[in-house]
Amino acid sequence: MSAPSGTGKTTLVERLVQTTPALRMSRSYTSRAARASERDGVDYHFIPRDEFQARIAALAFLEWADVFGNLYGTSATDTEAILAGGEDLVLVIDVQGARQVRARGIENTAIFVLPPSAAILERRLRGRSQDSDEQIRRRLSVACREVADVAEYDYVVVNDEVEPSVGRLRAIIEAERARASRMRDVTSDIVRTFRKESPCP
Repeated sequence: MSAPSGTGKTTLVERLVQTTPALRMSRSYTSRAARASERDGVDYHFIPRDEFQARIAALAFLEWADVFGNLYGTSATDTEAILAGGEDLVLVIDVQGARQVRARGIENTAIFVLPPSAAILERRLRGRSQDSDEQIRRRLSVACREVADVAEYDYVVVNDEVEPSVGRLRAIIEAERARASRMRDVTSDIVRTFRKESPCP
């Protein structure tokens, strides 16, 4: 899932995983310092920049990106462990990261979250009181470039209100889980019962 900074994607995903069975949110690694309200291993895995760069060199990340001068990445090992446990995983990543995932040929469903308008996005950014005017202008400039790539995604959700947006995201997850290609194991078992218990004419 990707979205311009300030759209509310993290809030949406946190609510989505609380209400959707067998769904986890990936915790990214980052080289930036933790904010006062953030906890290591909960919000992000905070590591020094040189350690992050060493992990890049070791191909330890499924995807990574430089965002506003800070490095963010998704651990390949963590991802494989969660998927092997039978859960689906939501990656909250930017456009750069999403392209890397697609380039690696990994099966995924790409969702882009849009704000209702540029003006509302700016209002949300200013309402967070986290950034200076210069940082907000920079985020809005990046957002202009990111929204131009919305056609690269499978689905779009407009985050006008949290709960309806979470509902739309949950509907996407349920529809994707019901795809025939992802239901092969289940359908094969059911088809075998027809052959064994009630042979087809």
